[in-house]
Amino acid sequence: MTHTADLGTLIADRNNSKVACPDAAAEPKMIEAIRQAKRDRDTLGGLLECHVFNCPPGLGSCANWYEKLDARLAGAVMSIQAMKSVEIGLGLAAARKPGSKVHDPIAFDPKQAFLPSLGFKRKTNNAGGIEGGMSNGQPIVVRAAMKPISTLLRGLPSIDLITHEAATSQYERSDVCAVPAAGVVVENVVAFEVASAFLDKFAGDTMTEVRTNYQAYLDAARRLDQSSNDGDI
Repeated sequence: MTHTADLGTLIADRNNSKVACPDAAAEPKMIEAIRQAKRDRDTLGGLLECHVFNCPPGLGSCANWYEKLDARLAGAVMSIQAMKSVEIGLGLAAARKPGSKVHDPIAFDPKQAFLPSLGFKRKTNNAGGIEGGMSNGQPIVVRAAMKPISTLLRGLPSIDLITHEAATSQYERSDVCAVPAAGVVVENVVAFEVASAFLDKFAGDTMTEVRTNYQAYLDAARRLDQSSNDGDI
């Protein structure tokens, strides 16, 4: 769950890719797979991954199931047409590993205390930035699996609904693979849910008030390590 390239480079590589993939080595293989599927008169699905950076800890809830950030994200992404599964962080792979290989040990770097993460960092991000239903300050990682488009150029075995006799479905215009386009939808759905959770916590009538509430929250969180109790936390 780590990347060697900086965020700006990843975004530029993604935007310059014909299949919205920042991995230059994988892109030609994906393009060829799509072309082969078209030659085979077939369709393809795939995996989409969305990351949210600089998200502060504490968005969501550990108390209410309907306010859990991972539940909100999973429900929103799953609501997109053709999505068949949603994972946070390691997702399914976490069930196949022992706890020592799954959980993300916490460290602290005072030089990063000015960041939204408040200086807390992890060498791994298997949790995908969400623990106990709340963001933990690490990048939020959401992965979705999209099924292949249902309309094949060669049709599919079916039945006549009137006679119940065997028939072949008619071909309707469709793309061979809509995964790159769906990535834009996933990105915006995730952004909407995170923004909604953010406003639930730092609501205000103006953006100035929202920024003030957000900054006050971060300032209070940074004072938690002080031994004196001044009563305003």
